Amino acid sequence: RDFLPRGSGIVTRRPLILQLIFSKTEYAEFLHCKSKKFTDFDEVRQEIEAETDRVTGTNKGISPVPINLRVYSPHVLNLTLIDLPGITKVPVGDQPPDIEYQIKDMILQFISRESSLILAVTPANMDLANSDALKLAKEVDPQGLRTIGVITKLDLMDEGTDARDVLENKLLPLRRGYIGVVNRSQKDIEGKKDIRAALGAERKFFLSHPAYRHIADRMGTPHLQKTLNQQLTNHIRESLPALRSKLQSQLLSLEKEVEEYKNFRPDDPTRKTKALLQMVQQFGVDFEKRIEGSGDQVDTLELSGGARINRIFHERFPFELVKMEFDEKDLRREISYAIKNIHGVRTGLFTPDLAFEAIVKKQVVKLKEPCLKCVDLVIQELINTVRQCTSKLSSYPRLREETERIVTTYIREREGKTKDQILLLIDIEQSYINTNHEDFIGFANAQQRSTQLNKKRAIPNQGEILVIRRGWLTINNISLMKGGSKEYWFVLTAESLSWYKDEEEKEKKYMLPLDNLKIRDVEKGFMSNKHVFAIFNTEQRNVYKDLRQIELACDSQEDVDSWKASFLRAGVYPEKDQAENEDGAQENTFSMDPQLERQVETIRNLVDSYVAIINKSIRDLMPKTIMHLMINNTKAFIHHELLAYLYSSADQSSLMEESADQAQRRDDMLRMYHALKEALNIIGDISTSTVSTPVPPPVDDTWLQSTSSHSPTPQRRPVSSVHPPGRPPAVRGPTPGPPLIPIPVGTVSSFAAPPIPSRPGPQSVFANNDPFSAPPQIPSRPARIPPGIPPGVPSRRPPAAPSRPTIIRPAEPSLLD
Repeated sequence: RDFLPRGSGIVTRRPLILQLIFSKTEYAEFLHCKSKKFTDFDEVRQEIEAETDRVTGTNKGISPVPINLRVYSPHVLNLTLIDLPGITKVPVGDQPPDIEYQIKDMILQFISRESSLILAVTPANMDLANSDALKLAKEVDPQGLRTIGVITKLDLMDEGTDARDVLENKLLPLRRGYIGVVNRSQKDIEGKKDIRAALGAERKFFLSHPAYRHIADRMGTPHLQKTLNQQLTNHIRESLPALRSKLQSQLLSLEKEVEEYKNFRPDDPTRKTKALLQMVQQFGVDFEKRIEGSGDQVDTLELSGGARINRIFHERFPFELVKMEFDEKDLRREISYAIKNIHGVRTGLFTPDLAFEAIVKKQVVKLKEPCLKCVDLVIQELINTVRQCTSKLSSYPRLREETERIVTTYIREREGKTKDQILLLIDIEQSYINTNHEDFIGFANAQQRSTQLNKKRAIPNQGEILVIRRGWLTINNISLMKGGSKEYWFVLTAESLSWYKDEEEKEKKYMLPLDNLKIRDVEKGFMSNKHVFAIFNTEQRNVYKDLRQIELACDSQEDVDSWKASFLRAGVYPEKDQAENEDGAQENTFSMDPQLERQVETIRNLVDSYVAIINKSIRDLMPKTIMHLMINNTKAFIHHELLAYLYSSADQSSLMEESADQAQRRDDMLRMYHALKEALNIIGDISTSTVSTPVPPPVDDTWLQSTSSHSPTPQRRPVSSVHPPGRPPAVRGPTPGPPLIPIPVGTVSSFAAPPIPSRPGPQSVFANNDPFSAPPQIPSRPARIPPGIPPGVPSRRPPAAPSRPTIIRPAEPSLLD
């Protein structure tokens, strides 16, 4: 068939992906107009030219956007051919100045694929060593395993010259050798010379030319077709094991997801009901697992659910309590004011109880803020947990939205009750000051206690040598001259902070006593992603070497909060916000006599003891109250009442309405799943005992200087091959049908040819192409082959083939075809 545009100048201005598909009827289809079938191939050529002009214009412009054409015919073998533009050096018309580089990039996109064969087309009347096609092929195929040389215009060489040495692979060898072809001239094309006649003329040329007659069986378009078909067969056989493994792994990865869709048939009411029940039940199970913890599907990347709530209970909340609790100067000032105000105009001789009660009640009221903040943090974590659990309901957006709304509304309702209960607990503590508590130090002990003994307030029953925390921290403020920031293994005890080279704790770097230490926040650096806090000495002494403070860096703010809570347990408290000079100024305006000082100290110790008792009680009751009133109630609500609320909020069909994206995803996945199973079944039925040709041995192709520094590549004469069993035979019926060839990258466009009719005469007979037989002799008369001959049996009659060499065409064999 003659349907590829031909002419002078650059004719192929867009890649043409030509899929040849064996079929009983003959027609063509374009991807851009799928509904139309072309039976007239003149119309195909006109559509190719029109589609090229639609994108590139009419003045020689180019575009990398391919044209996709499928040709169905009983005279083709299944192949995918890609016709690429020839390499242009000088821009003409609307072509850009860098036209050469654009075309090269376009060509490289196609020929770089390992599955493609490269037809490097070079005219016989130009110097082969300067072939752009061969140079490009060498760049992407340095070993020469995919490159076949095609020599055109053998009939146009100067009188007395020939390309025999090239075609015999002696002069400039390629690993797969060269195949010579003779195409129609421009005059023949304009004169509408029949392609069958052109193939007959090509055959006659090789048989009659004294330089080529001994290799005539390895020359010509039909032999090029058979060579390419054999390479396709080899490629398919080599690719099948890897393809089977790939398909099996894809099938296994899909099976788990396909399992999820088995109960989700969108139009079946019973399936919808079952799916709704399963999803709500699964949501409840997931929520409980995230809160209570579970051994399956553990998140190893970050804390989530119950673990984060536990951190709030035992790290964030105690930290907030202590941060609020101890403001020494303010507290002593308030006590002194209270004592003086209670005595009034009189000078008191004894320490008043009312001052103690007033200060304690004021301290207890301060507990409300951190307690309510703790509830807010827990609520936020619960809502985040609900959202994480509803992610599995994303197939049904309305169901997910309603579930989140109902559960979040319930959590907000429980929030009010939980906060009321916590405020009630604090009011209860405030209503009666129990000075008879077993842990309360009493008046006599308070007078004997000194401030120094009270500076370190570790948790009761905590031993002095008890290790509070271990972990990695980075000392952030060591100068570059002294080694820069470095990570150490820190060990915090009740009396010191030590750091070691590593977690084996053999090489101690330093031990820092905790006396007079405090913590302050530090803004993280502009270019740093670490979170930083600092430890400093309240007496303005160096903490470590010549540093007034050491800055310790963690990877996350959560780690910083956790370390701060650990320091609080060791008695190292955060720095207060008030400026020291401001505090000093206020204190200087008020002076105390020794008797008042003693009274203040006594009350201070009593308050400290009683507030510690209340804090201990609140720290214990807060998690219990939140768990009972909020978390456990929410779990019970999800298990027992959520389904009823869902049914009452909307009808089942609207709740179980799939999102369009999900429906498309499900359909695509099921289609892919069944396609993979079918593909594996097809591969399982394929016999791989086909005739194959071995890879040619390496040749010395150092003459071909590639732009990339690859080693010289090898080559050998291509061996003629028979058609593999199971493939459409070259001969169908009385007339042989041509296998189709992949197209090369050069400078001319070409055409695919129908079969050559059988004509008697030595010139129309093809040589025996059996690779295992002796070199064929030219037959003296034609031999006819019965139509029923099995495929794979060597034929003495050559299949006809399209006479279509042109440009380097990576012929990309399509396995699915």
